[in-house]
Order: sequence, then C-alpha cells, then structure tokens
Amino acid sequence: METRTASMRSWPIGGGILARSLFWGLLWSSLLGLILVLDLLPSRVELSVGDVSHMDFRAPRRITFISQVLTEEERQRAEASIPAVYDPADPRVLREQMQRAQQLFAFIDSVRQDEEATLEAKVQRVSRLQGSIIPEPMIAQALRLEEDAWREVVTETLLVLDRLMRTDIRPEQVEEARGQIPSQISLSLTPFQAQLVEAFAAPLVAPNSFHNVELTEAARAEARASVQSVRRTIERGEIIVREGDRITPLAWEALGELGLRQVSIAWPQVVANLLFVLMLVSVLLFYLYRRRPAILNDRRHLLILTLLLSLSFLGAKLMVPGQALLGHLFPLAASSMLLASLIDVELALLVSALLSLSVGLMAGGSLELAVYGFLGGALSALRLQRLDRLNAFLWAGLLVSLSNLAVALIFSLLERAGDLTSTLQLLAVAVANGGLSASLTLGGFFVLTNFFNIITPLQLLELARPSHPLLRELLLKAPGTYHHSLMVGNLAEQAAQAIGADPLLVRVGAYYHDVGKILRPYLFVENQHDGVNIHDNLDPKTSAQMVVAHVEDGLDLAKRYSLPRVICDFIPQHHGTLTASYFYRQAQERANDEVVIGDFVYAGPRPQSREAGILMLADGVEATVRAEHPTDREEIE
Repeated sequence: METRTASMRSWPIGGGILARSLFWGLLWSSLLGLILVLDLLPSRVELSVGDVSHMDFRAPRRITFISQVLTEEERQRAEASIPAVYDPADPRVLREQMQRAQQLFAFIDSVRQDEEATLEAKVQRVSRLQGSIIPEPMIAQALRLEEDAWREVVTETLLVLDRLMRTDIRPEQVEEARGQIPSQISLSLTPFQAQLVEAFAAPLVAPNSFHNVELTEAARAEARASVQSVRRTIERGEIIVREGDRITPLAWEALGELGLRQVSIAWPQVVANLLFVLMLVSVLLFYLYRRRPAILNDRRHLLILTLLLSLSFLGAKLMVPGQALLGHLFPLAASSMLLASLIDVELALLVSALLSLSVGLMAGGSLELAVYGFLGGALSALRLQRLDRLNAFLWAGLLVSLSNLAVALIFSLLERAGDLTSTLQLLAVAVANGGLSASLTLGGFFVLTNFFNIITPLQLLELARPSHPLLRELLLKAPGTYHHSLMVGNLAEQAAQAIGADPLLVRVGAYYHDVGKILRPYLFVENQHDGVNIHDNLDPKTSAQMVVAHVEDGLDLAKRYSLPRVICDFIPQHHGTLTASYFYRQAQERANDEVVIGDFVYAGPRPQSREAGILMLADGVEATVRAEHPTDREEIE
C-alpha cells in the first residue's frame, strides 16, 4: 500500500487530526444514520377507514406483525361456533304441567258427573275453561264417552305428557315437541280417543329447558381466550390497498404497522439505529486515529470511504430487509475489495466486519447474513492484498462465491430446510453474488482511480511494461534516454527500498521522467552517437531553453497518453527549480553583459514527495557518473 501513501495530499480541516476525526465522524454518522432510519417510501395516508384510496399503496419492506383485526375475526368465529348453553329439563315444570292436567281432568270429571246440567251447559262450562282450544262438538262427544273410554283418554294423556316433558324442550322447540304427540299415543285407543289425547296434551306441553346466559358467556369467553394471536406477513412490494378501493380495517391496520399513516415516530427504534451507527463510526474512527492516521489526512481516501459506506448502507437498505434471496445477492464484498485495492487491506477487513453487522441488523438480527457478508468480504480483501494482475479480481470473486456457498449450505443444514428448490435457489444466488461483487469491483476500480487520480500497483505494473506505447516510442526515438531512464529507475528503486519509500512508484516514475526528450532527442548527449553536438552551434541561452523545454514537452506527451497525475508529477519535479548549470556557465563565460539566471532555471516545482526527491538525486548521480567517466568505486562514490 506504499504507492497510495506516497501519493497522499493533506487536507487540513482546522485543529489537526482530532478536528478532522470529529468532522468525518459527524459526516458519516449523519449520512449512515439518515439512510438507516429514513423511510424511502410513499408519504403517509391522509384517509380513514371507509374512504376511497386515491392511489396504490405498496409495502416498503417485508413485515410480520400481530394483526388485531385478524385476531378479532378469529375470536368472533370461535365465539360464534359455541352454541347457547341450556339447562337440563326442569322437573318442576313437569310437575306443574301434570298438576294442571290433573286439575283439568278433575274439572271435566265433575262436569261429566253433574246429572242436573244439560249437555249444552256442560259443553259451555268446559269450553270456557279450555279457552275454545278444543271445538265444542269434540267436547260434547268427549262428555258422552263411556267412563272406561274416558279413563283411557285421561290416563294416556298423562302418560304422553309425562314422556314428552321428561325430555329437554327449549322454548323454540315447543311446536316440534307437540308434533311428536301422535307418535307417543298408544295404538290401542280409538281414533277419536287419540284425537282427544292430542287435543288435551298439546296445550300442556311447555318449555322446560331454558338458556343459561352465564354458562353460555363463560364458554364463549373460553373459546375467545383459546384463540392464538394471528400473525400477518406482508411482503415487500405487496399492494396494501388499490386505487379506487375502500380502505378496510385490515388495510388500515397494515398501513399503520408499515408507518404509512401514523403521525408519531417510533422513537425507540430510531434511537437504537442511531446508537448503532454511532458505535460503528466510533470504532472506525478509533481505528483510523490509532492505526492509520495518514488516511485521515488524505481527502481522496476519505471521500472514497464515505462514498463506499453510503452506497453500501443504501444498497443494503433497499435489498436486505425482508428479502431472503436479494439479501444474499447484496454484494457487500465489493466494498471490501475496493477498499483493499484502493486504500488498505486492514481497513477493508474492519469495514467488512462493520458492514456485515449492519446487514445483520437490517435483516432483523440475521446471524447468517452477518457471517455470510463478513467471510466473503474478508477473504476477497485478503486476496487483493497484492494486486499485481487484473485477474486478481476474478479470483477474489471466486473466493466470495465459495465462501457464500459454504455459509449458505451450513445454515441451510442447521435449519433443516426441507425445501430443496429454495435451497438450490439460495445456492445459485450465493454463486451469483461473487460474480456481481467482482464485476462491481472491477468497474468501480477504474472509475474511482480515474476520478480520484489514485495510482495502484496494478496500474504501475501496467505502466512499467516495455510494451506501453509511450515507452516503446521512447525506445525507438531516444534509445539513449530510454537506457538512461532504466538506469535511473534501478538506482532510485534501491534507494527507495533503503529508506522505506515506494520502490515500484519511483521506478515507474523514472521510466517516464524524461519522455519529453522524444520530440528533440538530438539535443541530449545520451542520444548523440555520431559525435556531433548541436549545442556547439547554438548560444547557451537558446540551448538551455531548448533543453529545459523537454519538461513541458514531457507533460504534453503524458497528457496525450493519459498517464496518471502521480507519474506526471515526476516530470517537472525531477529537475525542480534547478539551473541548467552547464549552459549558464557557458553564458557567463561568453557574455559581455550580465546573464539573467531566470533564463536557465527549470520551472519546477521542487520535489513534493520522497519518491520525487529520490528520482532527482538518482537522475543527477547517473548523469554525473556518465559525464565524468569514473574509473573506480571511490570516484563513483
């Protein structure tokens, strides 16, 4: 990671590292906290139960809750399934009705035995007692019956009444019970006697089993209490109420649970989420403060970290909650891989752990997704610790897929999942996650390195290849300069290793530091192989300006070939603000007037990094050795 450190630029935000830590801590806490608690879905409903909805309302996330509406419906069904409880047949009613029957027959007996009254008068007396229930002709015929026949009617009536009244007869069953009288009458009676028994018994049948309100209510209360609370699950994107439909109590309840109609804020959940974010940011800042303070002084790295944290939180918020397959597809490893390849592997491991905890929280406390995300992110970050080839991203993605497969399979076995189709779908998504993570990392790598002008070992290795178009042009047009650049590169690389600077960066910088000589190679002694020096025919000022111009020419070529800025910086800085001393001395020797030193000075700037300083020294040493032709080691030193 030395390449990245060498290219850092400080960005003071007042008060030093502590002030910068507080600034970025507040920024990260605000961004991540807002993403975590912000409801990104439709505004709250301004309707009531029974109103017509003016739009479709979809669930913003998957949610499972206890539905009071459905629970109450189940309780009402359970209550309605319990029939009314009736007391058993009351024997007092039977005694009362039997007593009434005996009183009736005793009265009729007294009328039958009255020898002084006429038949018509007897009929009138009995009719008045009966309330005209039995027709008068039937009463008259009953009064004329023989005593034995009459006794049979009385006896049978009492027997039938006794049998019927010993069964439960509810108020609504009286007519049904009276309808059973004919089947209860002895077949030994004559039709008229049976008719009389039915006529006398029917009015005497009365209800003897009555509704017990207390027992009924107790049974129904027990049935209600036995009903378990009904849990309702609403999937993300599910339509709660359609446009034009009336809002039912069930839909109103769902809108409330999803936070689409309630005006109050769920403060406990908001506070818990904000505390969680504050904890994560504190851990990250403490790590940077103690282990990587240089990152806190690099604006580009901090902006990249902010961007990746925000995008990761936003992506997780959209993909993870309530989505089993999408949650497993969320490419958390992409953030770890980008941090490892652009900034630091240790930082990538920490961020992978923090993001995994966040994903687990968003998934409702899922240990599986937390382990799933962390292992994939950690393994891929470690694989990119030495990013020397482009296919490293492919291998990192393969590691993510294998890790995801293992975790998904482990938790499927632990949960004893019996749905083979769901398990296979999950495993397929786990593999796809690795490919998606690698693809996003590769694309993000090129976008971020170009946008933030970050040079990585992979890019340096590509630039160091002799097949690079600009190096090939340097070899063809200025072979002496090319050889000089290789020598300077080797010398500078050893010096960088000795002091702990970035050897790869300084070597590649050396390869390109003199590319401006391609345009006029004949001006420089290392390319003059025929012994002719063009400067012999030029005045010193002109020669100096032509030689100094190779810096601007080099910057133009570097821009044309899209070299990274950190490599371009070596072109003006390897001479700094030094003077073209050879031509300056010549000018002083030849000139009669005072020589303006500014005509012989490089524009600079002076070296801005250890690597640029090393290159300046190596370039000067190599040029001096080549010019002086020392014969032994002591002269070289």
